[in-house]
Amino acid sequence: MLRAFATAGLFLALLIAPSVRAETLLGVVVAVSDGDTVTLRDGSEQTHKIRLAGIDAPESRQPYGDRSRQSLIELVAGQSVEVVYDKVDRYGRRVGTIHIGGRDANLEQLRRGLAWHYKQYETEQTPADRQRYAAAEQGAQAERLGLWRDASPQAPWDYRRQLRVGQPP
Repeated sequence: MLRAFATAGLFLALLIAPSVRAETLLGVVVAVSDGDTVTLRDGSEQTHKIRLAGIDAPESRQPYGDRSRQSLIELVAGQSVEVVYDKVDRYGRRVGTIHIGGRDANLEQLRRGLAWHYKQYETEQTPADRQRYAAAEQGAQAERLGLWRDASPQAPWDYRRQLRVGQPP
């Protein structure tokens, strides 16, 4: 009796638990806004803004902002890509991982030292991705790649917060 009750409880929990289902979008990257945002055109000629999940790149006016954008251009501009996403942000962008030729472009930005692992949202990543992204950031720091050449680079979320409160960055 207890076993049947436990099984029924598990079944009920699975029924009412929110399901997270990843979606896939295929298309060509037609624009790169910055080091973590692109525009993709799908097979129906619709465009979609994509925010790279798990990373945060320097803003365009920050040191390494232009270099981060150039890096993403080198990786994906004009290329056919697959975007795996399960979230749309408050700006209507799909938040996902860009895959190109078996490579994770988000992860590559971290490896190059041109983005931060966005730990504020790491719980939205799989444990494996969380570990890979953290290790890539640590590796870039250890090798002093990209923005990690600076003694104390300013994280983009701190930069944006300063702009919101009217302080000079």
